[in-house]
Amino acid sequence: MSTETQAVDWRDAWTEALNELEMDITAVEAMLADEHRHAETPPADLWKPPTELGALPLELKPRADEILTRQLAAAEEIARRLTANRQQMSMTSRIETGEAVKRPVYLDCAM
Repeated sequence: MSTETQAVDWRDAWTEALNELEMDITAVEAMLADEHRHAETPPADLWKPPTELGALPLELKPRADEILTRQLAAAEEIARRLTANRQQMSMTSRIETGEAVKRPVYLDCAM
């Protein structure tokens, strides 16, 4: 195999790896954008880092950087939503429902 063919195969392998990673973050972003989506369902195909690819081609670095930025933003949003969810659960757990203590709702003073 020639050096040029190896370089093309190497670049194609990295391009494919970035395509898979980009599809994964796009799915996460779509889940975050649609609050009514089945967020509990994990993605069917979890991305696994490719092995034996070597260094990232320089021309793909801007794309890889953009994907990383999107991943970090999505992770930050997920953490923010988890924190908000915990705060809401904490507040709702303090609401007295009247189930444990039976108190009259009103007092009839007409008698």
